[in-house]
Amino acid sequence: MAPPRPTPDQLRSLLVVGAVALAALAGGWWLGRLPPQGGPAPEPPKRAALQREVSQLRLRLERRDASEEDRQRLLELLVGLERRNEAISLLEPMADREPDRWSLRLMLAELRRAAGDRPGAEREVRQILSRHPDQVEALQLMALLQLEQGQGSAATALVTTAYEEASSPEVEPKALGLGLLLAELQLKRGQAAEAQATYLKLARDFRQDPRPLLALALMLHDQGDSKAALEALQQARQRDPQSGRDQPELDKLAREWGLRPDSRNGNASSPTAPSALSPTSGGPASPSPRTP
Repeated sequence: MAPPRPTPDQLRSLLVVGAVALAALAGGWWLGRLPPQGGPAPEPPKRAALQREVSQLRLRLERRDASEEDRQRLLELLVGLERRNEAISLLEPMADREPDRWSLRLMLAELRRAAGDRPGAEREVRQILSRHPDQVEALQLMALLQLEQGQGSAATALVTTAYEEASSPEVEPKALGLGLLLAELQLKRGQAAEAQATYLKLARDFRQDPRPLLALALMLHDQGDSKAALEALQQARQRDPQSGRDQPELDKLAREWGLRPDSRNGNASSPTAPSALSPTSGGPASPSPRTP
């Protein structure tokens, strides 16, 4: 019987890459944090209270005595109440006033996408990329928009270019996030062999970082290759610069995949498998292709 599949929450917590919040690593493809359909609507009494709070904050805006915290709270409420057009109207001048705060423009793009305005969302992302061409979150959202419109080749080409530029002539730190995004795109397009090659290259280029091997382990497990997945997970554990500390998420995943939960410093028990980076092994067994 196959080991249980890790949940999206486990993947997100395991694979976050600093400020980039790499959805590319999250197996569930976090891209576009505001989905076209919102979550459960608030209960009527709570919704009425939130609507009253919106009215009070709007009144402060009209009187021009609203603080930055008030604007942020109003934006949060409008998004939560799915009043997206109003949220866009509030956020647009904020993004225009602070063009260097790409996060505002990115949120505006996500709001437009959630409202069904993909061309508008793409226009906002292009503004970010014109100033920050290798900004990973913007590349993520652009890739998602292109995938949603059946332009997988364009999405892959966009990220590949940014990744190659960050990898030559010397490998820059940002190449990690870009490479992980590229691998996730390759997986989304059913290119499992290419994704595995990308993960292995990242593992060689970033020899102290566990994330490429962890992403590889998740991919192999998703493909049903438990033996290679366990071995890659064990190597990811060994790369942790503080491998002696508690690793609750990794321990939980290890237990579910058959490793001893109390293993430390690379002494986990797992099925014997060749090293994912061994020059004689050729890496873990190639997974079966995914359907796009």
